[in-house]
Amino acid sequence: MQRSRSSSRRSRSGIGAGAALTAGALALAGFVLAPGAAAVAPGTATTKADCGIYGSGGVTLTATQSGTSATITVTSTDITTPVAVEAGTVDSSLTMTKAGGATTVFAGKSNPAMEAGGGVNSGPLTGTVAAGDSLDHPGSLKLVVQGITVTCNSTESLAPGPFVFD
Repeated sequence: MQRSRSSSRRSRSGIGAGAALTAGALALAGFVLAPGAAAVAPGTATTKADCGIYGSGGVTLTATQSGTSATITVTSTDITTPVAVEAGTVDSSLTMTKAGGATTVFAGKSNPAMEAGGGVNSGPLTGTVAAGDSLDHPGSLKLVVQGITVTCNSTESLAPGPFVFD
């Protein structure tokens, strides 16, 4: 009789372990097949901007997205800083135009250190987006460096196209 109890316990524990393994496998499959995090496309785009006496030329924008939060980093070797700039000292705001005409602003104070005569690097600048937002130019980048405001206006649309957020 003890053998049958022991066999019965082993069968039950075997069933329980099998069910747990099956549940775990299903959970893992659900994780693997779950949709990925929101993404923006393209991840990188270029444009041209005019910053008056501070220069004009090519600008690269790199975007990332996590849900409704997005960041854009703006870099240019054509537009330069006339003085050395310490990290985290430039107040930056990038205004981009939505497909319907409204605007979205990305802002921040997270620039890396820049040497005098070096290219501009601003960001990542943070903003809020909604699924389906399509952001392009016309737009502008406003930089406040050591109390001096520099405004750069885009002179062409983003290439290869606007940023479209999931």
